[in-house]
Amino acid sequence: MTSPLRILVAKRTAATAAQLAELGRQTFHDTFAAQNKPEDMAAYLAANFSPEQQLVELQDPNAVFLLAQMVQDVVGYAKLKLHSTLGQEEGKVPEDRLEIERLYILEDWIGTGLGATLMRRAIEEARQQKCRAVVLGVWEKNTRAIEFYRRFGFKPIGQHEFLLGQDVQTDLILRKGL
Repeated sequence: MTSPLRILVAKRTAATAAQLAELGRQTFHDTFAAQNKPEDMAAYLAANFSPEQQLVELQDPNAVFLLAQMVQDVVGYAKLKLHSTLGQEEGKVPEDRLEIERLYILEDWIGTGLGATLMRRAIEEARQQKCRAVVLGVWEKNTRAIEFYRRFGFKPIGQHEFLLGQDVQTDLILRKGL
């Protein structure tokens, strides 16, 4: 028996961009709204999750969007960035890295293994692209996500600022060697 879950590479179309905008707004809001000011959340969502912005991101040749589709519904996604410099030390030989810029699933699917399936597929993509590491940024207050990433072997290598509206937050930079 086959699973009704499929992980697909997103098509670079306006329809996909509209779908990602809606899913991105909902999952980001559900994940972070309770811990942030409404005006900061609204500003961030407006700037980052319009259909137009998602179409620009989809059309970036270094971006790969993975969609988690259960039957006909998209219930999660990951945005991957090839050739990322996140966490690179200046003056060192660059390491080819894949960055997981976003990995979100709808609240009803948290705890089902869907996040782990998306993560395994992202790591597989990094290997296919011959990357030496996978990196990501995670808000220092997102303890559930930090623990999830640690289970996959990610280790902290630094931090950087993340601007949510007018609120400057700290993201931990995590790395997993391949």
